Amino acid sequence: MKRKMIAMLMAMVCMSSALAYGQAAREDVIWARTTTDVITLDGVLDEAAWAAAETKIIEFGVDAGIPGSGWKMEAGWPPVDPTYATLKYLVRENQLYLGAVVNDQSIGGSLEFNRFDGFLMGLKDHADLGHPKPVSEYLYSWWYPETTDPQPTTRMPSFLGRWGNAWPPTDPRTPEQIAAWDAVTVVDGLQNDDATVDTGYTVEMRFDLGVMGYDVTQPAGDVIEWNISVYDTDWFWPLDPLNFCSNRVWWQGPWGNNVWYDEVRIFARPDVTTASGPVPVIAPELVINEIDAVPVIDGMLDDAVWSDAEVYSFDIRWDDDALRETYPGVGSFRAGQYQPIVNGSTAYVLDPADATVSMFVNGDMLYMGFESRDLVVQYDADFSRWDGFLVTIDDREVRHSDNNLLSRRLAFQVGADGTAVPQNYLASMVVESTAEIALSLMAGTTVDTLGVEPDTGFTAELAVDLTALGYPSGLGDGVFFPGVTLLDGDSFTPFTDSYGTRTWWFREYDGNCCPAWAHFDTDGGVPVDDGGAGPDHATTTQSRNATSRPLIMYALPERSLVTVEVYDLRGRLVERRSLGAQGRGEFQIPLFEGDDHAAGLYLYQLRLVDPESGAERTALRGKTIYLK
Repeated sequence: MKRKMIAMLMAMVCMSSALAYGQAAREDVIWARTTTDVITLDGVLDEAAWAAAETKIIEFGVDAGIPGSGWKMEAGWPPVDPTYATLKYLVRENQLYLGAVVNDQSIGGSLEFNRFDGFLMGLKDHADLGHPKPVSEYLYSWWYPETTDPQPTTRMPSFLGRWGNAWPPTDPRTPEQIAAWDAVTVVDGLQNDDATVDTGYTVEMRFDLGVMGYDVTQPAGDVIEWNISVYDTDWFWPLDPLNFCSNRVWWQGPWGNNVWYDEVRIFARPDVTTASGPVPVIAPELVINEIDAVPVIDGMLDDAVWSDAEVYSFDIRWDDDALRETYPGVGSFRAGQYQPIVNGSTAYVLDPADATVSMFVNGDMLYMGFESRDLVVQYDADFSRWDGFLVTIDDREVRHSDNNLLSRRLAFQVGADGTAVPQNYLASMVVESTAEIALSLMAGTTVDTLGVEPDTGFTAELAVDLTALGYPSGLGDGVFFPGVTLLDGDSFTPFTDSYGTRTWWFREYDGNCCPAWAHFDTDGGVPVDDGGAGPDHATTTQSRNATSRPLIMYALPERSLVTVEVYDLRGRLVERRSLGAQGRGEFQIPLFEGDDHAAGLYLYQLRLVDPESGAERTALRGKTIYLK
């Protein structure tokens, strides 16, 4: 099935102080405001910029944000002094600054792992040319392996990981390591000594973003892929068997050397400063529309709805970095591919995997369509040689043992008889009649493992009752966390030419980082600010003009200087126009003056400035889907 290419626009607009149309605020994002003030790493946080920084609270036993945040007991009793950490974020030049204040009555460390206080962080390496971007570990803690306990009361946290100490952690760091990552901690109390009760510790930390492939100084800024675990051990110096506790709590992802669950997206842009007012609201990475249609689940994709322009569709293709770059949000960094060993080797991929996936909702049902263009369609019991798809969806009710949302694996493969074989959690859902899957072979296709006669591929349709995945009827807040993996096994004679590949959109497996933050648009219209469309309240809506260029219509309550800006989903500025001073009334402006813009999703904002004082009154923001 080929997607219809037509021009259309859908806008989601909100005032900077609130999300419109009931759309849930994202819990995986934060802004690092830009400051020009010099920040001295002294662990004091006394620069004025810190007072204006965005803040995140990390607390043991409290969800820091769906879908990936959680907590875990490592040893001892439930904490009598649970972790409570306040994190702040700033950028200056191309440096990310983290300020942290951790309340802690018992501070210290050990030679044993999980018997220390500190931060375990992961930062994705955008300087790496591969896909997905790998994670680098940043461990700043009182963990001192290959030493002797008890630790001295003068010992401060060590640096381990990508830019950490040479082993062991007591060795000095090089100037290059310090330039790439540095921190200073001030303890309010005495570490490694529980004779007196501590108050807590303050950390001032700096990350060089340039060495990791980021550039927050470019006009459109950048998005930093990051996560943090706060480790907390109490009453271990010396061991108090009645109060001892060791635990950790994290925001989105627990590890620095592996990519579990999810990640924090730290947004930074030169015009979002400590003095620029409320930060921009960050839209979902993609929107899945509700369409009033129910396809027949026969695997054929011949229902009219699959040609509807409002169906969300994307391609997955082996070895296509250019395609991955078009994925929204962090999808371009998280998407990737893998070739497992088959028959003792990784043979040359003669027929690269190539597929289109489509989805929409109707009521409580999610409908997905799949088209795999495949010259060798086969059945094999070995997972590495499957032909099929693996869909991952986070359950909105059931929690993992780590207290984060549990992700479900809904997989299916081509069966020996050419029908769909549901696997993993999808098999259970089919038995319970909460999901339906069907597959159809395309013209000229037979299922075999010989690879003698060329095939054309297969199509499939999947229907999932989302209430069976923890959603209330009506889909509640509409937040949805998906990932899709294309499985492609090709067999040839001789058998040493056979291979299997996996190619994925956003995340590869359930439990991996990172699903898309998606939103179900079940309201059947264009979201606008709910303050009213009259000229006594700044508002905006959308239409399409005769030349199919997106057209933004807006109303101003008073005379304002108006500027329109359009960004792609990587945050790159693609268009900016100053419209000058406009009085009270209704106006319209077409987006995309040129024809050189690619089809896809874009963000726009209208900035309204007081022409007398120069102060920004508000910014009306929205999202467009532009297909041509």
